[in-house]
Amino acid sequence: MINQQDITLRDFVISDKTRLIEVLNHPDVTRYLSSKIPFPYKEVDALWWINEGSRQGFVKAICYQGKFVGCIGVNPGEFEYQRAGELGYWLDNAYWGKGIMSHAIELITTEVFRTTPIVRIFAAVFEPNMPSKKVLLKSGFHQEAVLKSAIFKDGTFYDNHLFVKLKNRD
Repeated sequence: MINQQDITLRDFVISDKTRLIEVLNHPDVTRYLSSKIPFPYKEVDALWWINEGSRQGFVKAICYQGKFVGCIGVNPGEFEYQRAGELGYWLDNAYWGKGIMSHAIELITTEVFRTTPIVRIFAAVFEPNMPSKKVLLKSGFHQEAVLKSAIFKDGTFYDNHLFVKLKNRD
């Protein structure tokens, strides 16, 4: 395992452009991500993300030993869902299985609960994505529901496993 002090979150910067394109063009990384992330991922997509997309919600670049390796974010709901946020994340597959993502999830959920009115953070996981389910459980989430055939991507239906973490409201 890695040293947790080597994992940091920061805003996206223009120098992340090349790594964004590299990592988000890897099919293993994007297999279970939303289709709103373009594939193939081009320079124009990376520039939009750095300058606009990553400025919406609470979105951060994940760095390991100073190197940009992934992305994590909580997107707040609207209207009657304003006190909930959806967690999303991805990590360069060269860094999978090292404990980076579980620490990044801990960092962002702690910060969101501390600095926003959000009291519920949830994540939607494609049925076959066992590593994502495991990292959420390790990070203090619990499985709340399974929505049958709720995801349709690339011609395939998937069950959507919903995981949730609630702010301690004692």
